Amino acid sequence: MSRLAESERRSLLEIARRSLVAAVHGLTFDEQPPLSENLRTPAGAFVTLWHGPRLRGCIGQFAGAEPLAQIVAHCARLAALEDPRFRSVAREELDDLTIEISVLSDLEEIAPEDIRVGQHGLVVTSSAGRGVLLPKVAAEFGWTAERFLEETCVKAGLERDAWRSRGTVIQAFTAEVFSESAANAGECPAERYSIST
Repeated sequence: MSRLAESERRSLLEIARRSLVAAVHGLTFDEQPPLSENLRTPAGAFVTLWHGPRLRGCIGQFAGAEPLAQIVAHCARLAALEDPRFRSVAREELDDLTIEISVLSDLEEIAPEDIRVGQHGLVVTSSAGRGVLLPKVAAEFGWTAERFLEETCVKAGLERDAWRSRGTVIQAFTAEVFSESAANAGECPAERYSIST
């Protein structure tokens, strides 16, 4: 998928907001505006809800058969109602929440020496578990690529060095990230990071 135009980012933010509001009010959101080719293309995405600086919900999924716009609407609903770390969003909170969307690249297998801290998100998968971590976490904590791999293994419930084991798959992805706060300021910065599940 090519990089999203600003108008496409705004469309996705509107879709996420309308889906969020419908979910909190117990309604079904199925209305879609006319969509560009990018928004009709299957792609993975995460929707993150912020209450000021506090995380309020975050749900996403990697690419499947569904178009990007549908994934965003679905994840906005789940972030509001089904993130197990938080109680469901209440109606009185809606005006105080900011939506952030991360549109994900395809997953690609990566060699440990090719991991770029701050650019790549990681997925470590073995028969015993699967972990996903944000590249911005690695950058914030000053982790090396090896430490990033170890922490992703921990996220998966694996031993820290499980990434070295035969049969463990290491994948990377990037994300195009934008939010309502940036859009409302007349700019949509796109930084690259991943989001844990």
